[in-house]
Amino acid sequence: MRRLILFNFVTLDGFFEGPKGQIDWHQVDGEFNDFSIEQLNQLDLIILGRKTYQLMESYWTSKEANSNDPIIAGFMNSKPKIVISTTLKSAAWNNTVLLKDNIAEEIAKLKNQPGKDIFIFGSALLADSFTNLGLIDEYRIMINPVVLGSGSTLFKPSNKKLGLSLIKTKIFDSGNVLLYYQPKNK
Repeated sequence: MRRLILFNFVTLDGFFEGPKGQIDWHQVDGEFNDFSIEQLNQLDLIILGRKTYQLMESYWTSKEANSNDPIIAGFMNSKPKIVISTTLKSAAWNNTVLLKDNIAEEIAKLKNQPGKDIFIFGSALLADSFTNLGLIDEYRIMINPVVLGSGSTLFKPSNKKLGLSLIKTKIFDSGNVLLYYQPKNK
């Protein structure tokens, strides 16, 4: 059975993006790129929400990405992807399938298939929906040593408590700290 893993950056004060969607505070360096390649080798499917899909497609298919990050661009452009959206008409990025209906059932089917892990990158609204549906098996939260003061939180207000167990940590030279959690009910 495949695991569904959420990977996202957050600030020390819990924001995944600034008040206008800014992510320029992400600390990305050679050590992080090595980690990214290692993580991309652990998956065989990426799931994205519409907004993240459009941002990633725009960047990873660009000349800039292919020049600055050719290995990661190669992974991102070649890996199978699912974009979940009710508003997109099509998904043109290489190896991408558009999923509009029966989301929980389709994701459960994918998780039951043999293969490597499935990852959600970014896509906070999608991650929130999947959290509420109990679909996420592991949360990888990269805390960047920056305080924005305002922005969008990764976890939305809810009446449900989500208990998590810390299973691993990784400290980067940049000051980033990666926390690996599993839901307590898994």
